[in-house]
Amino acid sequence: MTATIQTEKLDQTADVATLMAQIGAAARASAHALGLASPQAKNRALTAAAAAVRADVDKIIAANKVDMAAAEKSGVSKANLDRLLLDAKRIEAMARGIDEIAELPDPVGRLLATFERPNGLRIERVATPLGVIGVIYESRPNVTADAGALCLKAGNAAILRGGSDSFYSSRAIHACLVQGLRDANLPEAAIQLVPTTDRAAVGEMLKGLGGNVDVIVPRGGKSLVARVQDEARVPVFAHLEGIVHVYVDRAADLDMAKTLLRNAKMRRTGVCGAAETLLVDRAVAGTHLAPLVQVLLDAGCEVRGDEATRAADPRVVAANEADWSTEYLDAIIATKVVDGLDAAMNHIEHYGSHHTDCIITDDQAAAERFLHEVDSAIVLHNASTQFADGGEFGFGGEIGIATGRMHARGPVGLEQLTSFKYRIHGNGQTRP
Repeated sequence: MTATIQTEKLDQTADVATLMAQIGAAARASAHALGLASPQAKNRALTAAAAAVRADVDKIIAANKVDMAAAEKSGVSKANLDRLLLDAKRIEAMARGIDEIAELPDPVGRLLATFERPNGLRIERVATPLGVIGVIYESRPNVTADAGALCLKAGNAAILRGGSDSFYSSRAIHACLVQGLRDANLPEAAIQLVPTTDRAAVGEMLKGLGGNVDVIVPRGGKSLVARVQDEARVPVFAHLEGIVHVYVDRAADLDMAKTLLRNAKMRRTGVCGAAETLLVDRAVAGTHLAPLVQVLLDAGCEVRGDEATRAADPRVVAANEADWSTEYLDAIIATKVVDGLDAAMNHIEHYGSHHTDCIITDDQAAAERFLHEVDSAIVLHNASTQFADGGEFGFGGEIGIATGRMHARGPVGLEQLTSFKYRIHGNGQTRP
């Protein structure tokens, strides 16, 4: 069934509070319609949106150049420029990601459980949309496509508030999503992009837009996430910074460790799954530390280390206390020698952000302890931390990595963007 509604055009001259209230009301009306939309209609919208992205590649690149020029002028770091940059290859990956979401099974209406009571009542737990999802993000304009497509597939209306540095890029991408909704005869307000860079708009979203926002997903730096968690009056899918650790155990294969470490840190330094701290077991520091540091330095990564690490290579910069709790999102890594597995896990517990952490070892018992005892959303054994990604999990993309413990944890994909309700079938039962 395809559900359509008519929504009033936003009053762009209104004050921020009024404008955001209009957005919230339109999202709520669209969420109801979208919750009734057929899987076929949602998939048509996604396929059409992907086609529009491909057709508008030149427009998207032109818009991105405006954002890039402004970012370069303002002195944005190389890492953040990389996060902002869109080229033909990245835009095609964006379109392909939307197509992949369309190909996934529809999460709405899934029968999660069924059971029968002694009185004959048959009870079913069925997946339903969350409703209206507000996504607040920075830098990466591709989040506009990822978040919008995932919310749509899960039957949720989306209110997207991108960063000011990616304003024009996000607008060009959003136009493609709206074209998809239009082609599928779905309400255009089902995916809205906040049309102002005024920070007051974020405050209005965090208040809940008059009860019209059901959950907020922050995706950005420490200051953004802190603001969201401090001010939000609606539930939040917590996304803390990715202070990601790689621990090289005494039973680690050196060649494997070198390969995994280089990929974990340097494949893309600006992603939240990039390694930020290297921990090396003191038992193998004499054989493993210098080669590992050399791999990083040769790849163009600055290494900030403790005394033992500095002794292994004179090019290492002295680390300070703040380095152990810093998400660099750049070609910088903190390195420390620790006294075995327990010390490594204690360091991770003290300085980590419960995002993603890895152990490299051939000792299965050590690996099992690490996987069991490290309290992070994603823990890995002998694999790069850059696999901390919903697409790599087979989720068809993600709206973020949740590091909290309520409702969603780890990559937030389609399944995590649904709730559930109970359907009860009876034949005249009454309660005594």
